[in-house]
Amino acid sequence: MNLKKQVKEILANAIEKLSINYNTEKIVIEVPKNKENGDFSSNIAMQLASVLKDKPQNIALRIVEIVKKDDRVKNVSIAGPGFINIFIDEKFIFDGISDVIKKQDDFGKSDIGKNKKINIEFVSANPTGILHLGTARGASYGSNLANIMSFAGFDITKEYYINDAGNQINNLGKSILERYKGICGLEENMPEDGYYGQEIKDIAKTIKESYGNDKLNSDLEFFKEYGVSYLLDIIKKDLSNFRVQFDVWTSEKSIRAKGRIEESLKILENKGLIFVKDGATWLKTTLYGDDKDRVLIKSDGNYTYLVPDIAYHLDKFDRGFDNLIDVLGADHHSYVSRLKASIEALGYDKDKLTVKLLQMVRLLKGGEVVKMSKRTGGNITISELVDEIGVDAARYFFATRSLDGQMDFDIDLALKKTSDNPLYYVQYAHARISSILEDAKQKNLSISTSYNNIIDEDSKALILKVYEFSDVVEASALKKEPHLITNYIYELASMFHNYYGKHRILTDDKTKSSEYLGLIKIVQIVIKNALNLIGVKATDRM
Repeated sequence: MNLKKQVKEILANAIEKLSINYNTEKIVIEVPKNKENGDFSSNIAMQLASVLKDKPQNIALRIVEIVKKDDRVKNVSIAGPGFINIFIDEKFIFDGISDVIKKQDDFGKSDIGKNKKINIEFVSANPTGILHLGTARGASYGSNLANIMSFAGFDITKEYYINDAGNQINNLGKSILERYKGICGLEENMPEDGYYGQEIKDIAKTIKESYGNDKLNSDLEFFKEYGVSYLLDIIKKDLSNFRVQFDVWTSEKSIRAKGRIEESLKILENKGLIFVKDGATWLKTTLYGDDKDRVLIKSDGNYTYLVPDIAYHLDKFDRGFDNLIDVLGADHHSYVSRLKASIEALGYDKDKLTVKLLQMVRLLKGGEVVKMSKRTGGNITISELVDEIGVDAARYFFATRSLDGQMDFDIDLALKKTSDNPLYYVQYAHARISSILEDAKQKNLSISTSYNNIIDEDSKALILKVYEFSDVVEASALKKEPHLITNYIYELASMFHNYYGKHRILTDDKTKSSEYLGLIKIVQIVIKNALNLIGVKATDRM
C-alpha cells in the first residue's frame, strides 16, 4: 500500500469534481512532523491560487468539502494560509496489513520508471591490478542503484567497460614480460610506468609454470592478453564474492574492432567540429560548454583517452538506452564537462548522461587510518575487506553514505555485535521478528486477516512507517541516492525495537496476538526487501 499516492488520488479526485483544469501530477503530499497536523498535508490550495485567482483558504474550503466524503478519510482540516491536513481512517490503514503480507517480496515495487532503458556503468577498473577499497565503494553504489531503479520500474543494464587497449595495457604486458624474464634467470628491465604489484609477479610465475622458458621470444601481445585475462578473472571473482554482477562486459578492443572510433570521428568531422592545430587534431568542445577545446589525436598520431570514450558512449546510445549513468572516480571531475560536450557534439542530449563521482574512502581501525595492505603492501583490496568484516557489513556500511562525500569506514564499528552497529541493529530487528513468528508457530498461532483490537497510536505509527517504503524506493531511484534506503530501514528498525519494548506481542489474548503478528510480519517483510536492494542478507538468527 502506498498511502501517499492514495492521498494524492483523493485530492486529484476533488480537483476533478470541482472542474479545475490542473495537472494533478503536480500535487505535493507531505508527512507532517507534528502528528496534530494530520497523517498527510498538502499545499495544493496555495498552488491553485494563481490559477483560480482566489485566496488559498477559499480554495481549500471547496476541496475539503469533497475530501471529507471519501471513505478513506477520517478527518480533514485547514491550517495556516491554506494547508490541507488529512487524517486517514484507522481501519483503512490497518486493513492494508494483509495487502503487504500478500505482496511479500514485491511490496515496495513501483512503476515510476515506466520501463525506461537505463545503462549504469560502474567499477570499470583497468585490468592492470586487483580491485581496491575505493572501487568497492563504487561497486556497492552501482549495484545498489541498479537494484533500486529496477525495483522502481526502470529497465536496467549493468555494464563494466574493460580498458584493454592503449598505453596502460602495453605497460602491463611489458611488466609481466620483464618479471617473467627475471624468473627465467634473465635481467629485468621494468618499464618506467610499469606495474609492480604482487599480482604481476604471480602472473609471471604462472606463465613460467605453464610454459617454462618457451615464451621468452613471444611478442608483447601474448603477455598483454594473458595478463588481462588473468586479472579479469580475479576481478570477476572478487565482484561476485561482493555480490556484484554485470549484465554486459564491453571491451575497448571490441569498440575499436567494430570501427566505432572512426565512425564517431567521421560524425564530428562532418559537423565541422574537428580542426588541426600544432600538428594535433582537436574537437571544438567549447561550443558545448567545455572550458577549452580538447585534443583527440596527438601530434604523434596516438589517440587521447577521450577518443575511445566518445566512441564507447556512441555505442551505448546506439544500443537504444534512454539514459546513461557513469560512476567514475573523483579524479574525473574535470573530465565530466568534456565528456558531456563530446556527447552533445555527436548529436545527443548531454543531460541524458549522468556522471556520479566516487569520493575517497579512509579505512579506520583502532581510531587510526589503515593505509597499507599487510598482505600485499599496497592498497587495501575488496577481498581483504570482505575477509575482515564480511560482505553484509561491507555492503551496508558503503550504502549508508552519499557517494559525493568522503567516507571514514570504521572496521571496529562494523564488527561490533551491539546496537551501536547500525547493521547489527537492523538485522537484529529482522531476527527478533523471525524468532517471535517461529515461537507463535509452535503455539499454533497464525497471522490475523482482520485488525480491530490493536488500533492505537503506536501501532498506527509503525504501520505508516512501513507504508513509507514505496515512497523511499521512488525517491532513492529518482535522486540516485541508495543511502535513503539505509536511512529508512534504520528508522524502521528503531521504531520496531521501541514498539517491542512497550508491547507484548504474544499474550494469552490469541486474537490480539494474531493481529500483532501481522503487524510485525510487515515490518519484517520491508526490512528484508530493503536489505535485498543494497545486497545485504536479512538474517533469521543472530
